[in-house]
Amino acid sequence: MRILVVSDIHGNRAALEAVREPHDVCLCLGDVVDYGPEPAACVDWVRANAAHCVRGNHDHGVAHDVEVQGVSGFRYLTAATRPVTVRLLSPDQRRYLADLPTSAMLALGGKRFLMVHGTPRDPLDEYALATAENWAPLLAGLNVDFVLVGHTHQLYALDVNGVTVVNPGSVGLNRNNDPRATYAVIDDGRVELKSVEYPVEETVAALDRFLPRNALARQMLTETYRGNGLLARWAKTSPPSDETTPS
Repeated sequence: MRILVVSDIHGNRAALEAVREPHDVCLCLGDVVDYGPEPAACVDWVRANAAHCVRGNHDHGVAHDVEVQGVSGFRYLTAATRPVTVRLLSPDQRRYLADLPTSAMLALGGKRFLMVHGTPRDPLDEYALATAENWAPLLAGLNVDFVLVGHTHQLYALDVNGVTVVNPGSVGLNRNNDPRATYAVIDDGRVELKSVEYPVEETVAALDRFLPRNALARQMLTETYRGNGLLARWAKTSPPSDETTPS
């Protein structure tokens, strides 16, 4: 069985549509929306193509009108894009996000899978470092072969005491100085970590329509989409006070 695993799409339709990997089943680890300019198209894609999807912290925030945790720059981007994201989603699409489970246990191809956005201990919000030492206590008591996680936007696979932890990175908002979309494939139990180029400037152009009055948010997202690595640096600082009004 060939399983396509995607996560952290963040409203980036062009990136999502570039993931054309042949597969038998698609799994989505959440954060379908926020940040990116085409959230409705991404929700529709997940509904049509993912056999199973879990709720990410941004999906939860959009669906339930709650703030997202995180450092100041990311909170700023959430505040800047959230009102437009909500406006672009239909009530039915928001209900879909609200109804997504925070975790899912599956049996596929003779293997047992746990799907969460964050960690088994805190499915929505916890960030886990990509080390076996960090993951070992988080997996205690789990009777699974694979744990599939997102949230950190870091592409990796780890063997932790016989359990394979897979993070497919981010389809729509790669924060690692790389403009490509990332994802994972599990082919008969073998993990493949993959990246694919997509028309970045198509997403950048859509930002102009999405955030016409917020130059700072557009710049932060544009530089990240282009792989210039500025989002992580900006995330540690508060944006100028004259740019804090979301559009």
